[in-house]
Amino acid sequence: MTIIVNGNSKVFQDGVTLLEILKELALVDKVMAAAVNMEIVKQDEWDKKVLQDNDKLELLDFVGGG
Repeated sequence: MTIIVNGNSKVFQDGVTLLEILKELALVDKVMAAAVNMEIVKQDEWDKKVLQDNDKLELLDFVGGG
């Protein structure tokens, strides 16, 4: 199935969870917030959130500046 990750199409297995996507993309320790179809998914629910074909996933990290 296809998931749009930060504007880029990527192919994943059916029934993949948000956490599995983060692991596959090596982003588990880098992502601070995630939204699926513009809805924030709490970090403690990443392992339960199953994505569907054509879902839009936005992964955010926070960068300090000065």
